[in-house]
Amino acid sequence: MREKVIDSAKRLGLDVEVKRLDASTATVQQAAEAVGCPAGQIAKSLVFVADGDPVLCIASGAHRVETARLAVLDVAEVRQASPSEVRAATGFAVGGVPPFGHGLPVVLDEVLLEHELVWAAGGDGHSLFAVDPRELARCCTQVVVARVGG
Repeated sequence: MREKVIDSAKRLGLDVEVKRLDASTATVQQAAEAVGCPAGQIAKSLVFVADGDPVLCIASGAHRVETARLAVLDVAEVRQASPSEVRAATGFAVGGVPPFGHGLPVVLDEVLLEHELVWAAGGDGHSLFAVDPRELARCCTQVVVARVGG
């Protein structure tokens, strides 16, 4: 799965080094501990279903996503996707979903733009890569930047 993420990054013009770690990186806390950064620098990729269609939210690990704040999508109903819906929409399992490479529309948490680098999942629950969040926003599909958490 790491190779798929690296290939997608290259196609998007991103030069990232996906690091495979012994420790799990599937949760925000695990990822932050593994790379020695605050939770706010973890760019967690969460899939939501908005009026029946999958949407990716790249959120700061420092807070929970408030689905009401995803109203920027101009949809009637938003809910978090089930693990099977996440895999069907992205090709990746929960805890390893990268922020690109699946073609989903993206809501990017504006809080991430306060950092020079953020860490994102690299395709599985043991892989991460660092990226400038502005470059990440540039390469994502149909990006909307908004504050998504409290």
